[in-house]
Amino acid sequence: MRIKGSHVIKYIILSIISLLMIIPLIWMMLTSLKEPARVFTQFFPWPIRWENYVEVLANTVFLRQYLNSIYIGIVVTVGTIIFSSMAGYAFARLNFFGRDFAFLLLLSMMMIPPEVTIIPLFLFMRELGWINTHIPLILLPIFGAPGAFGVFLMRQFFLTIPKELEEAAKIDGCSRWKVYWRLMLPLAVPAISTLTIFTFLQNWDEFLNPLIFINSRELMTLPVGLSLFTDETGTAWHHLMGATTLATIPLLIIFFFAQKKFIEGMTLGSVKE
Repeated sequence: MRIKGSHVIKYIILSIISLLMIIPLIWMMLTSLKEPARVFTQFFPWPIRWENYVEVLANTVFLRQYLNSIYIGIVVTVGTIIFSSMAGYAFARLNFFGRDFAFLLLLSMMMIPPEVTIIPLFLFMRELGWINTHIPLILLPIFGAPGAFGVFLMRQFFLTIPKELEEAAKIDGCSRWKVYWRLMLPLAVPAISTLTIFTFLQNWDEFLNPLIFINSRELMTLPVGLSLFTDETGTAWHHLMGATTLATIPLLIIFFFAQKKFIEGMTLGSVKE
């Protein structure tokens, strides 16, 4: 098979760009194995210092923050799928007064920067006594802007399902709830898979809300916990890079097994068959 010269140039350029983008990840992993005094004086670690990982894992607060991120990510993902699919189905299939206006308000939530609303939300959560608890970290993503994106995604997918299927189910005696639960939800598995990946990844990287609403180190999540490796004495780069590598592992596993769904999610709704 002959390869055109223009294709060779394209592959070379893409390879260079890919290498430039992956260098920070490689440097992070290599630094996690270096001696503390050689972090910036050598590129390849030698001798390899596996003790960096042992010392990071021996930090019980880091392990607690790791578990906090996993637990909050799972709860928020499950909650987002449940409420977004129900709301998306309602906006796509039910006719009720003010539906289009309500959907427009919902879309406007995604356009407001979170920094604008963070102070009113903090005052509201303080009045409820939810500061330094995980409740804001769970409720805000489900019913805030990330949840609005989930509703939008599910609505767009439900609109692509032929109405004839729903009408046939109603003729067979299915109630509205059974149509949603037994017919529409199984058909929406591709959209749910995409929403699951996006929601978990977004919550795993969430930094602002845990920084504002959590004071205790034991209740913090990983993004804020990683910042604790820097204090007034400096940054423990070998520990920070080790902890960051450990924090990256779940994301790499998810992307490795779900990259097809991830790419489909990027193009969901953009191509009409």
